Parts: sequence; structure tokens; C-alpha cells
Amino acid sequence: MRLVTYSERGRTSVGVLEAGWILDIPQAYTELLRQQGVADAAGRALAECPPDVVLLLARDGLGRAREAVAFAREALARDREGALQRGLAVAADAPGVRLRAPLQRPGKIICLGLNYADHARETNSPIPQYPELFNKFANALIGPGEPIVLPRVSQQVDYEAELAVVIGKPGRYIDEQRALEHVAGYTVLNDVSMRDFQFRGRQWMQGKTFDRSTPLGPWIVTAEEIPDPQALDISCEVSGEVLQRSNTREMIFSVAAVVAYISQIMTLEPGDLIATGTPAGVGFAREPKRLLQPGDVVRVTIERIGTLENPVIAEE
Repeated sequence: MRLVTYSERGRTSVGVLEAGWILDIPQAYTELLRQQGVADAAGRALAECPPDVVLLLARDGLGRAREAVAFAREALARDREGALQRGLAVAADAPGVRLRAPLQRPGKIICLGLNYADHARETNSPIPQYPELFNKFANALIGPGEPIVLPRVSQQVDYEAELAVVIGKPGRYIDEQRALEHVAGYTVLNDVSMRDFQFRGRQWMQGKTFDRSTPLGPWIVTAEEIPDPQALDISCEVSGEVLQRSNTREMIFSVAAVVAYISQIMTLEPGDLIATGTPAGVGFAREPKRLLQPGDVVRVTIERIGTLENPVIAEE
């Protein structure tokens, strides 16, 4: 499934994108419960399939979401106009429909630095013996099509194409061999970095979590559709020029290893987001440097997931 968070006419909900339609999970689950004769179907649907991906995962709602999507799919095939009027589906390209960051407020955003050997080499950094971790916060997240805002206090804003992992099952001291069982799905993240702030000290966070700086999306592809996250082409294009091109097999620490390692430090919870690092080709390591400018358009593409595209603007 392609899980999306979308807005329409002032409301925000969660759905699955299929063949140009967004099948609305909470509304479809409400109708399914009504058909089954459940009392207070709307209240129970709100509790079991809430219109927020983090809450949906926290309430172990993916199985119910699949039931709701199957119900909406069948209703759409049987009576399209009726399904649309009942709010079971909406055209993805309808006026006023907009995809948002698929996770709105994840409990944790944990990021890896230097997780591709070629990127470590281009930055003259040693290959890490353990995952290099830093964090972001939800204030940084934006969705597909939303502008990356260049803050007026930074003149060195860089792009970083990354595979992001969404946790679906809680765990502490997770065994690496079973770590992928804790993954709900995968999405695309652009770890936009303010290099002049990042390198002011030994900790990177201050250059990594500026407001409205980190594109995420356009959707979450659920884990059963990506059985091997270490076999995905990844690339970044800025204003038509391909600047990063690699494959996730080049990661130093695999997704499974990263999930297991982080779980030694903290309990991973549904909806937590892990960004797995970027390959070589970043702007500040190039000669001449290629840093983001107003008017640029950044496209990050990961095989089997999709493309995340965002324009770049200056802060007013």
C-alpha cells in the first residue's frame, strides 16, 4: 500500500493511493462497521483507524486499514459516484486535494550521518565504527511540493537524498535478524542541511532541523512491497542536474542493523522515523560547491517508492 496523508477543503485525513484515487481509510472503515451493524461506528472508527498515520500505527491499525481499503475499492468499482459522495474516495488530482508529509508529528526523528562509504570519503571523514546518530524535530518536516525555505541566516544550504524507515511495531533490544519485522514501511526524505550551522560545533543538530527544511514523502510504501530495503536505487536531481546516484546496498549499516542498534539506546515506537544517511554527491563537497538557491527544484527518487519534489525559496 501507498499510505498518504492528504488535505481537502480544510480537513486532513489518511488514505491509500491507488490508480489515481485516494481511498479514505477512516471513512471507509466507518462505513464498513456500519454495514456490520456496529453501534457508534463513527466513534469506533475514529479510535481504531484515526486520520493520522502515527496514531494509526500506534493503534496497530494497518490490518484494519487494509480491510477498509478493500471495502472502498469494491465500492468505487461498483458505484463510483456513490463512493465519491459518501467520501470513500477522492481523485488525487481533484482541485483542493493536496498530499502532505505522510507523518505529521512523529515521536522521534533519528538520523544517520556518514552511512555511505563514498560520502564519508568525499567529506574526508573516517568510516564510522558505529552508526553516527543525530536528531531532527517535527518542525522541520514538509510534504511533497511544499517549498524548502532557505533561512536568511544561512548561506550554505545543501541537499541529501535518503531512504527513511517508518517503525510499525514497538521494540527494545531488537535482534538484527528480526529487525525488519518492526518496520511498517519506507519513504523518501531530503535531509536538507545548513552546513554553516552544522559545522559550528561537534554536534550536527543545529544545522539539521531548521523550520520547514526537510521534505518527506510523497507517501509511505508498506514493508511487504519492499522485502529488501538494501536493493534500491537512490538519486537526487537539482534543477535538472543529477548530483547523487547510488544504491542502498552501499550503506555501511543496513536498515536492520540500524533498527537493532538504535533499539539498544531507546524503545522504538510506532510512527518513529529513521533517516538512513546519504550517498556521495552532496553540494558542499563538490568543486565548485553546488548549494541550493532560490528557484531551484529538488527531486529525490528512490526505486519502488517514488519521487519527492520540492521547490526552493528564500525566507521572507
